[in-house]
Amino acid sequence: MTERLVACPHCGTLTEWNPKNRYRPFCSERCKMMDLGAWATESYRVPVTETDESDLSVDDEDLRPN
Repeated sequence: MTERLVACPHCGTLTEWNPKNRYRPFCSERCKMMDLGAWATESYRVPVTETDESDLSVDDEDLRPN
């Protein structure tokens, strides 16, 4: 069976994707913990775009059943 290699999400090192790698998809405990720390400090963010308040209003027509 072919060994499947994936890039570590933190450092990019190629690492095996199999049950023997207890840190998968990361290459090491260090990379796993650094990624967890980034989540904990809210370093990963989803960009938000501002919306116009008028786009959020509901018309009476929207409330009528079809």
